[in-house]
Amino acid sequence: QVQLVESGGGLVQPGGSLRLSCAASGSISWNSMGWYRQAPGKQRELVARISVSGTTTYPDSVKGRFTISRDNAKNTVYLQMNSLEPEDTAVYYCNRPPGYTLFFWGQGTQVTISS
Repeated sequence: QVQLVESGGGLVQPGGSLRLSCAASGSISWNSMGWYRQAPGKQRELVARISVSGTTTYPDSVKGRFTISRDNAKNTVYLQMNSLEPEDTAVYYCNRPPGYTLFFWGQGTQVTISS
């Protein structure tokens, strides 16, 4: 079973940027992957996904601001987040996208957007 470790979160001001990393303990080369977030009192939502071939999709709430990428040689998935807004405050997780058997969830990484 692949284990996932997210990192890169922090406290930034509105308009700032962060780059999150998700390191997998095993190969993810043949897996679609995604980034999710969960804000307090809200359900976990998918904010980015990347296919095996590198095709990416985003919901309207983050489109144009977030970019997901992958480095299969490093078994790592990234999330570049720009123009951050207070509404982006959440714990961010990576995993397979909906419709796939999920890996065990990692601990996530906290992202807080505040002035």
